[in-house]
Amino acid sequence: MTRDLNKLVAEMTLEEKAGLCSGESFWRTKGIERLGIPSIMLTDGPHGLRKQAGEADHLGLNKSVPATCFPSAAGLASTWNRSLVQRVGEALGKESQAEQVGVLLGPGANIKRSPLCGRNFEYFSEDPYLTGELATAHITGVQSQGVGTSLKHFAVNNQEHRRMTTNAVVDERTMREIYLTGFEMAVKQAQPWTVMSAYNRLNGEYCSENERLLTSILKREWGHLGIVVSDWGAVNEADASVAAGMELEMPSSSGIGSAKIIQAVQAGRLAESVLDASVERLLGVIFRAADGCKEDATYDQDEHHALARETARETMVLLKNDNGLLPLRKEAKIAVIGALAATMRYQGGGSSHVNPTRLDNAVVEMSKLASLPSNVSYAEGYELASDDSNEQLLAEARALAAVSDVAVLFIGLPDRYESEGYDRQHLNLPANQVELIHELAAVQPNLIAVLSNGAPIVMPWLPKVKAVLEGYLGGQAAGGAIADLLFGEANPSGKLAETFPVSLKHNPSHPYFPGEGDRVEYNEGIFVGYRFYDAKDIEPLFPFGHGLSYTTFAYSAIEVSRTEMTDLETVEVAVTVTNTGERRGQEVVQLYVSAVGSSMIKPEKELKGFAKVDLGPGERETVTFTLGKRSFASYNPELAEWEAETGAYRILIGRSSREIELETAVHVVSTIRKTPVYHRNTTLGELMAEPRTAPILQHLQSMAPQSAEPSDAVSADMMAAMMRDLPLRALLSFSGGAMTEETLSMLLEQFNAAVKE
Repeated sequence: MTRDLNKLVAEMTLEEKAGLCSGESFWRTKGIERLGIPSIMLTDGPHGLRKQAGEADHLGLNKSVPATCFPSAAGLASTWNRSLVQRVGEALGKESQAEQVGVLLGPGANIKRSPLCGRNFEYFSEDPYLTGELATAHITGVQSQGVGTSLKHFAVNNQEHRRMTTNAVVDERTMREIYLTGFEMAVKQAQPWTVMSAYNRLNGEYCSENERLLTSILKREWGHLGIVVSDWGAVNEADASVAAGMELEMPSSSGIGSAKIIQAVQAGRLAESVLDASVERLLGVIFRAADGCKEDATYDQDEHHALARETARETMVLLKNDNGLLPLRKEAKIAVIGALAATMRYQGGGSSHVNPTRLDNAVVEMSKLASLPSNVSYAEGYELASDDSNEQLLAEARALAAVSDVAVLFIGLPDRYESEGYDRQHLNLPANQVELIHELAAVQPNLIAVLSNGAPIVMPWLPKVKAVLEGYLGGQAAGGAIADLLFGEANPSGKLAETFPVSLKHNPSHPYFPGEGDRVEYNEGIFVGYRFYDAKDIEPLFPFGHGLSYTTFAYSAIEVSRTEMTDLETVEVAVTVTNTGERRGQEVVQLYVSAVGSSMIKPEKELKGFAKVDLGPGERETVTFTLGKRSFASYNPELAEWEAETGAYRILIGRSSREIELETAVHVVSTIRKTPVYHRNTTLGELMAEPRTAPILQHLQSMAPQSAEPSDAVSADMMAAMMRDLPLRALLSFSGGAMTEETLSMLLEQFNAAVKE
């Protein structure tokens, strides 16, 4: 339905306009009956609908209606599968329609700066490109069903510790390249109806009051067409938020925010035209949600559970598989040990906690796939509610493992270890689980670990087990998906979307996380995740992009459509992948770009493309990537734009960030015409490197100091280096009087005139 929103705003009173900018209740916007403006519902996601049953409590945390609990974002990212993530989004949209929800709050596009962040299970990756691509797929899927999304938490929200007051101090280049790129990609490619402003401050300003972030960057530069909604309770001052570009305060502030907006308009601190524009944008989203509402919408719970199981299978990463111990023989006598096998941890704690429509049990599902259900036996092994060992449980587990062909040990992080609201203090498993590993390894050589966790753990016990399956938080069908993978009903295809370190101290943010008081400095800069491990030549426990399969793949025939290009052109990169094993499987082909030389400090390589291929034995497929300017560019704060410097760039194709299989190169020519400003401290090397100023320097050769005879103390290399780094002002001293202040001023005029022509 077409509406004149501008006319509708003109009919509203100041009180109505101010009131619309704050929620009616915990989950609903305000409606204005006399003008036909409806109220819409916003509800938590992102991996399942969390709509509260009945009236909301004051924290919005009481029991929710049943909904499909899909794997959380940490696992979804490990699929590296855009189409699958989009299908999950479509299912979430259908369930939202069935519950008459207008906006689903998610996905989370914050970068995994530290593995300690308690909410990392809700975020995709340490890499901004992978984050942006999968957030785009998620948003596209949900919004295809007439339901909006809320891309969150904008921006630089990377810890739970003091999250509502902390000040993230980050330089412009790091902010652009690492912490904003995922948001930028999702906004430009998928146009989420809403973007959620974060709790924290960014470089001194609360994100909900940051005009540069919300208006200059999000609205003007990126072209976001929707609205900004606050994280729940994130508004510091409502009038300042509206002025900065935030349209909707949630939840209801019981009239406090509205009163401040009215006072600001009446006092002239907030132009009513700014409020009008805010309300018009807000109305656009409200009517879009209301018009998109499908009466009597339903969804098939069985179908969505099946999708959850399919998705969970692709989220899981086979980290280790010595001697091909997996997949299990169905005839084997299998000991399933660990409380997390019977009481699965399938999602994280906090606002994203979903009430599942059903829940698979791993022991039951494994029994179904074994040749005889009696082949699968279970022992608890440890207590979930405690870190202390239980001798009786240990003894029972040892006895069962000793008489079995293989032991599958379910271990991981209990609910209390990671949740929204607080950060982890370490990367260790509970002590009783580690003790159990050592006890079982002493009596059973064929030991398999299945992990349930939302973020990396350290594994000093890794040599004790032959195989490790990272299950992440796999949603309500995780138990069935694990069984499918262990028995080979499905082939593992997940790849890590984050680096697993050997030690917490290896993480680049470690010395600075979570900061001091309310100040956290991002001193590691752009070197986040694998970028840091590459730069420091630190061998991770498992690298970014790592994941094994029950089959093998070969890479061949890399080709580029051109070897020379400008930054206004694109290049096609093609590579052939062949399944050289005996099972059908999926492989994630990863493309990284590495600058050969640059005037800017750059990572050794950065992910700029990926594709997932599904191949039967002997099948092959040619994968094609398209690379443009942003594939080669870094953000140049001096130019305030993205710059792909002129030079050579290596194109790397790998099965992980550390397993590069093929390589080629292209030469990129920048079309950015820089106009430097030269001064007394400009070096001779800088002037010689610029074609427009180099000729002017030729007449200065006669002014260079002449050595009467060579000296052993002075080499040609030394002289070249000294001259390269010599500032122009130094010629006043070293030219023997030939260079004067007047001559220097004249030269500077010539240099600056030359680069302006």
